[in-house]
Amino acid sequence: MVYVILKSGISSFLASLGFGFLFNIKGRNLWIAGVVGAIGGACYKVSLYLGCSEILSNFYGALGLALASEILARKCKTPVTTFLVCALIPLVPGGGMYRTMLAAIRGDAQNTLNMGLQTLSIAGVLALGILLVSTIMRVYYQEKRKYLSKK
Repeated sequence: MVYVILKSGISSFLASLGFGFLFNIKGRNLWIAGVVGAIGGACYKVSLYLGCSEILSNFYGALGLALASEILARKCKTPVTTFLVCALIPLVPGGGMYRTMLAAIRGDAQNTLNMGLQTLSIAGVLALGILLVSTIMRVYYQEKRKYLSKK
């Protein structure tokens, strides 16, 4: 189990690092984007191992990488999207979209519908996880700022 999670974390790290390089992220931010991707990939694999569905596992992965992105972006004084976009790439359901299109081309309407709904559900929970963390962090930091300004 540890090997599978470690393998997933390393592959997500490398994929995020590669896309960070493609997006021209420099220096320490490039490595941080890779680490955030590894966190997302590891959260995904751990929740799959614990018996969650693929959709719920993607949600937990999105929560993990969004939370790490928010925290590390504030620490590094960098926009959140710098880390978030690169780290999200390994979780994007590109294979599901490919299989959906393949089933559509073959004329298999039932399989096209099933795979299409699964793929759209995964994309939706990725967006929902990011939105949830972003909203909670924004409210938290606004309240923190208000509290500290009253002192």
